[in-house]
Amino acid sequence: MEQEITDILKQSQLSITDNRLKILKLFQNNDKALSHADIEKLSGKHFDRVTIYRTLQTFVDKGIIHTIPTADNSIMYALCKEACSEGHHHDDHVHFLCDKCGTTYCLDNVNIPAVNIPKGFSAHQTNVLVNGVCKNCK
Repeated sequence: MEQEITDILKQSQLSITDNRLKILKLFQNNDKALSHADIEKLSGKHFDRVTIYRTLQTFVDKGIIHTIPTADNSIMYALCKEACSEGHHHDDHVHFLCDKCGTTYCLDNVNIPAVNIPKGFSAHQTNVLVNGVCKNCK
């Protein structure tokens, strides 16, 4: 797994730093979306808040992770599983938020339906968030 993480950073033309390796490893080890607070909590080591924000933004910009907006206007982050690249995200899947445990999941096999928007409008991203109870809480 360490080599896979290093390869992701190299392919994205990013320097291989300890912080980037540790944060990317957290995403690799979790099958759910993570918030900034989750990363602080899971790291076991207190990262500088600014370093975490900068690292997350760099990963988003490079197409390594994608953002998931939430109902309370916070942001969750998850690994990109499609062929995303710098400035081009292809994460057209539904996100699921469990009402019981608060976990956000990427539903990779559930595509966002096409949305026909009115003439004169230009969409650049569509987000679908489904709320309910996850399989672990049923």
